[in-house]
Amino acid sequence: MLPYTLHHAAWAELEADARLVRTAVFIEEQHIAAEDEWDDEDAKSLHFVIYDQNQAIATARLMQNHHVGRVAVLQKARGSGVGQWLMREIIARARAEQRPYLKLSAQTHAIGFYENLGFKVEGESYLDCGIPHVDMQLLLT
Repeated sequence: MLPYTLHHAAWAELEADARLVRTAVFIEEQHIAAEDEWDDEDAKSLHFVIYDQNQAIATARLMQNHHVGRVAVLQKARGSGVGQWLMREIIARARAEQRPYLKLSAQTHAIGFYENLGFKVEGESYLDCGIPHVDMQLLLT
């Protein structure tokens, strides 16, 4: 992981880099409408961005309600371990803040990725922006 760095901060500081990654993954690659991608939660969330040198390659947000959202890794960086590192940093931050749990809405193709981090599927799959998802939870206490 030496060539990579991770920053976490408010939306005001990381917006440009987080937008770059989320636009590439969700809007361009997965064809999610821009109006479905951007919401008021960004301004209230803690954002995480991983950089390869000075280029943003991965992002996610930790919301006040214990939800992890908008987890995105650029296609060229997938399989490099940055997604696991990103999620482990978020989990560590949540534990440091003594949060009781984390929840997320996982695209069904990513269930195994989250299960490897300790998340458990809750309930049945559903469509969100036309993509199959399932709710998952990780107990931290």
